[in-house]
Amino acid sequence: MNPTPATPVVTTAQPEDYVQLLKPRVMSLVIFTAVTGLVVAPGDMHPLSAALAILCIAVGAGAAGALNMALEGETDALMRRTRGRPVAAGRVRKGDAMTYGVVLSVFSVMLLGMASNWLAAGLLALTIVYYAGFYTLLLKRRTPQNIVIGGAAGAFPPVIGWAAATGDAPWPAWLLFLIIFLWTPPHSWALALYSAGDYARAGIPMMPVARGAKSTRLQILLYSLVLVPVGVAPAFTGLGGVIYGVVAAVGGLVFLALAVRVWRSRAGDQPDKAEAVGREAALYDVRAEAKPARNLFAFSILYLMALFAALLVEQLPGLGH
Repeated sequence: MNPTPATPVVTTAQPEDYVQLLKPRVMSLVIFTAVTGLVVAPGDMHPLSAALAILCIAVGAGAAGALNMALEGETDALMRRTRGRPVAAGRVRKGDAMTYGVVLSVFSVMLLGMASNWLAAGLLALTIVYYAGFYTLLLKRRTPQNIVIGGAAGAFPPVIGWAAATGDAPWPAWLLFLIIFLWTPPHSWALALYSAGDYARAGIPMMPVARGAKSTRLQILLYSLVLVPVGVAPAFTGLGGVIYGVVAAVGGLVFLALAVRVWRSRAGDQPDKAEAVGREAALYDVRAEAKPARNLFAFSILYLMALFAALLVEQLPGLGH
């Protein structure tokens, strides 16, 4: 039997393929939120210890991404948005990606435990297992709430950063967790509204596939109504100051306005442009009726980055609260 493209006899992997396995775009957001948690935590941390902690969190996030791609290679190959990934495209063998992910997981957790503390290391280990095991293997194909429950994995980094700095994980750290947790569904479902065909072909019950576009648009609005006040909350708890409060309030109003536009739109009712003409998808190339979802998806990234950037800016000398 001839080997399939997804399982080559001789690997064609290049170094950049192993970088792609780490999901560098996702890793960049993980690093940013983890740095924020570490910096806003009370007390001082030696710069070398802080750098090692962030390195470990970044590597751990990359390890989870590699394990996810190894486990999802066949599924990724069915989706236009993901079929160019190293395992899905057959450039990296599944076993190699699994080994890579496991080695990086053990390395990052053990180094974080020795360089910082074992609470932070335990939380990092939990995040990797949660994402690669609980979300990828158990949730993703079984429930349209997959992204809601699985979103916890992406919300852990600021808590891990805080724990690395202090050896503790108090409620302000979990408030940062909650912001990311509530942000994930409207962010992900906005994308899913104009990528539903991809998920349907792969057999993944994302909300637009399982419940329809209309229900998804309503749930985006409902989550946004909860997210916006929670996003402002740090300004009233002492975690954030005036700068944060202004950024969160203005950004939240824009987020909510875009969510209302999505709710009132017909986003997701028709296939996106790429599906309609059978070509590769451009992330922002969508039908006119889906543009509200595209706009919310794009702004949601800016919104989350702005919230955490405001917390960091307030730590600069002379701007403390």
